[in-house]
Amino acid sequence: MSRQSKGLAALTLGAIGVVYGDIGTSPLYTVKEIFSETTGIALTQANIIGAISAIFWALMFVVSLKYVLLVLRADNKGEGGIMALLALASSAVSQHRTKTILFGLGVFGAALFYGDSILTPAISVLSAVEGLSLITPKLTPYILPLSIAILIGLFAFQKKGTAHVGKLFGPIIVIWFITLGSIGVWHILQNPVILQALNPLHAVRFFTDRGAGVFLAVGAVVLAITGAEALYADMGHFGRPAIRIAWSCLVLPGLALNYLGQGALLLANPGAITNPFYLSFPSELLIPAVILSTLATIIASQAVISGAYSITRQAIQLGFLPRMHTLHTSAKESGQIYIPAINWALLVAVILTVMAFKNSSAIAAAYGIAVTGTMLITSILTFFVVRNIWKYPLWIALSVTGVFVTLDLLLLVSCSVKFFKGGWFPVALAIALVIVMWTWRKGRELLLNKIHEDDPKMDQFIKNLVSSQIPRIERTAVYLNANTDTVPQALLHNIKHNQVLHKTNLIITVVFSETPTVPREQCCNINSLGEGFWQVKLRYGFMQTPDIPQTLSQSVIPDFSFEPFNTSYFVSRETIVTGHGGKMAKWRHDLFSLMSRNSGSVVDFFNIPSNSVIELGSRVNI
Repeated sequence: MSRQSKGLAALTLGAIGVVYGDIGTSPLYTVKEIFSETTGIALTQANIIGAISAIFWALMFVVSLKYVLLVLRADNKGEGGIMALLALASSAVSQHRTKTILFGLGVFGAALFYGDSILTPAISVLSAVEGLSLITPKLTPYILPLSIAILIGLFAFQKKGTAHVGKLFGPIIVIWFITLGSIGVWHILQNPVILQALNPLHAVRFFTDRGAGVFLAVGAVVLAITGAEALYADMGHFGRPAIRIAWSCLVLPGLALNYLGQGALLLANPGAITNPFYLSFPSELLIPAVILSTLATIIASQAVISGAYSITRQAIQLGFLPRMHTLHTSAKESGQIYIPAINWALLVAVILTVMAFKNSSAIAAAYGIAVTGTMLITSILTFFVVRNIWKYPLWIALSVTGVFVTLDLLLLVSCSVKFFKGGWFPVALAIALVIVMWTWRKGRELLLNKIHEDDPKMDQFIKNLVSSQIPRIERTAVYLNANTDTVPQALLHNIKHNQVLHKTNLIITVVFSETPTVPREQCCNINSLGEGFWQVKLRYGFMQTPDIPQTLSQSVIPDFSFEPFNTSYFVSRETIVTGHGGKMAKWRHDLFSLMSRNSGSVVDFFNIPSNSVIELGSRVNI
């Protein structure tokens, strides 16, 4: 086997372990929810075959056609995920209003993903541990506390990173999918009539026979495709070929066979509907099945938690969230990060969710809206990529994406039927997060405008230095400045209070691009301003970790050699003073002020050595 083939095999194994954990655990609860009391669907042969047919063709149409064949092509320089898709879709849009709408959709989709990151661990772990009640009813009281204990352990482990257990993820999930397929084949052989479900006409009849209850049926079938968004979100980690191979060769066959097997079981024994997944196992294999299921759900949860870290970093660098303390858990993989604030906020939210809903069936009502809402936004953004980036004619772009938009709308409306039974939860959470994101973005815009409205122009300032008698010292000063045309506040404060200038002054502006990465040769742009001043513009992608000292050491500045131990970094820290009559409501001013006070340090964010920093503060009334 060639080195390239070995690399693809390793990536495929990793993709199986991380990308498909979420959708791979859907058989734990999907069939049970379709025939639950809330849907009112009778356990007849026609309905069982129709339901399994609906699941199979949902996997084929939504996952295989939409995500594997279409959406995976819409990569942003190899990166996926809704924020990467948003940046790509908006990059070719010139109209300000359209761009604003796209950003609104993207931010709402990202907010829904946080809901998914809360609901996935809750429903997955609960549904796995609920198998204990089948071993013996005496264990039923322990399901809730054991689930919470597993979740606490999972989130506590996050600070160690996924690098140490990454090699275990793939093999465990491979065993999981092989087990799913094997147990499915066993039941199919006993009742092969279930193979009629492969005919899509049975799915069509299943839905048309529901009448007004079709939305309840569709809302339950949606659970089979939860986790499909992870195929796109994690593309940057594993690549398109690995994700496609894993889906086609193992994941889809394992899922399809297991759903067919559960259908065969129900045809033979309708009473197994209490838990068709676990009851499909022989009694002597029930305990190993519970253990394997629990491991699989932990891995599934790991995937969306890691995704929450990644989407948070993207949102920070695109200007929608304040800086947060971020730890890198791998020296080799920049994508493996840990954000403590997000981790513990998710843990609290997950535990509260488990305690409030108490069982996986109750959470299922909330789960669908978060998933289908994100899917719909992905389809809409994909249209702009197909039309504006790939340059396909309008009728082709509408034909390709219009079908998926229509389907996603149907799925979302169907899940919304359960809005008052828990579906409100991810919507309320998403609205709250959107308010937070837009408040931060608007607040930063107002703050920067206020700071720089009276600042002198940089070119005039340097002209005045020619006749200035300000003494200079033999060191290098680095000033961070968001506006390239004006004098940094920290520089003005330094002159005012210390009455001194450095011999060399680097005015640095950091810009985050709407692409995942920026090549090293394009990262730094340097312009001499005269009188020992240099304008340095550093560009990073939204998936890159900014490191100002490292970038400066790798840059070529004429007649200047960067010496880290002879450099001082001057940074400004603003104290927000809120008042009345501003451009935001008073409560939004207060919210922005709170976020600003608790945002992460600019020193840590740009990886600046703390012993070389001089911080100068100011009060700003916005």
